[in-house]
Parts: sequence; C-alpha cells; structure tokens
Amino acid sequence: MRGIFPHPMLTTALFLAWLLLAGSVALNSIVMALILATLIPLATQAYWPGRPQIRHPLRLVSYIALVIYDVIIANIQVARIILFMPAERIQSAWICVPVDLPCPEALALLAGTITLTPGTLTAEFSADNKALLIHALHAPDPDATRDEIKSRYEARLQRIFR
Repeated sequence: MRGIFPHPMLTTALFLAWLLLAGSVALNSIVMALILATLIPLATQAYWPGRPQIRHPLRLVSYIALVIYDVIIANIQVARIILFMPAERIQSAWICVPVDLPCPEALALLAGTITLTPGTLTAEFSADNKALLIHALHAPDPDATRDEIKSRYEARLQRIFR
C-alpha cells in the first residue's frame, strides 16, 4: 500500500479537504477526491524524503479539537480588544519562542496553529528552526504568552510526533 499511498495522512487530508471544498459527498466528488488524494502524494513524494512518525494519532485528534476551541475563544477575545479596548492600552509584542520539535511537520503545525489563532501570527522561523518569531496583538506579559505557547501547543506536539 505504501507504493500507491506513500503518505497516507496526506492522502486522507487531501481526500477530506476536497470533500469539504466540494460541499458534497456525491459520487463525482468522492471520485475526484480519490483521484487528487492519490495523484498529489505520488507526484510530490520526491520532495518528502522522510515521513513524520506520529506516535499517538488520537492525541492529534485531541490537538485539533483544542485548536478549534482556542480559535473560537481567541475570536471572542480579539473582538473584545478591538471593540472595547482603547487603542493606547493595546500592548502588541514581538515574541521569540524557542522550540524543540522532532520534525519539520511538527514545526509547521505549530506555526500554523499560532497563525490560525486570531491575535497571533507566526512571522518567521530561525535559520536553524529552533525559534519562531511571533507577533501578538495584545500581550501584556510576553513571557507568559511564550510559556503558554510552549506548554499548550509545543508540549502536545512533542508527544504526538516522534
């Protein structure tokens, strides 16, 4: 099966993404999703020399649920900041977050999580991929924000990936 599906997780993600984009589970959508989910990983496998080793797939599901929850809460917090906080009280900050993740996919997932969460944005990776530069809309205590990212997201990603 590895010959046909060199990256099963990518195949699954592409399949589900296509069905979500199509907004239908009709036969033609399923066939197109299957074609794309098969051909794209085959065409790009040369660019993926290593595969991330996911130690605990159920923890990945839990992580995704956590991120969805955090995105909802962050939307409410950002709306409150923008609508009710005087501009002079908003304390934007650039925060350097040191990271120690086992693979580039985990690092990309962390950066994507930060960017998806309203009020924060991953601006840059360090050359050695050992730090992320984050911009926070409102971070009165940048150290606490850094520590929250490390404990809430990075620690979970370290347990998910080998």
